[in-house]
Amino acid sequence: MRRFALFLSCLPLSVFAQATVEDVTMIEPMSPSYLFKLTGGLILVVVIIFTLAWLVKRLNLTQHSQNGLLRIVAGLPVGTKDRIVLLQVGDEQILLGLSPGRIEKLHTLSDPVIVEDNAHSSAPFAEKLNKLMNKGEAQ
Repeated sequence: MRRFALFLSCLPLSVFAQATVEDVTMIEPMSPSYLFKLTGGLILVVVIIFTLAWLVKRLNLTQHSQNGLLRIVAGLPVGTKDRIVLLQVGDEQILLGLSPGRIEKLHTLSDPVIVEDNAHSSAPFAEKLNKLMNKGEAQ
């Protein structure tokens, strides 16, 4: 067992000892293969960034309050920049109109709308992540 451990510890050293200056190949910076690899890597990074941004928007991870007193029950885009939002404040629900630079109270609901808990609720990030992880394991 000791000899095997000694062999494993010396193995990386022998690989470095066998490498010579002749084994090193220079890559020209303007060669087509280098430019293809560079472009492919940049495209991959941009795709990952857009995918993560879409995922955050899709899962509604950015809309949660610290103490749970405010909650967005539902939202509906009316135009390219305008939205109507149903906001839960304690036991009261308020309908708001949102546009760039302006928030307007449209109506206070006398009978609160009961919404079942779904993927777009304002649960904390950890809970949403656990739900996604469990869905992946179930399949």
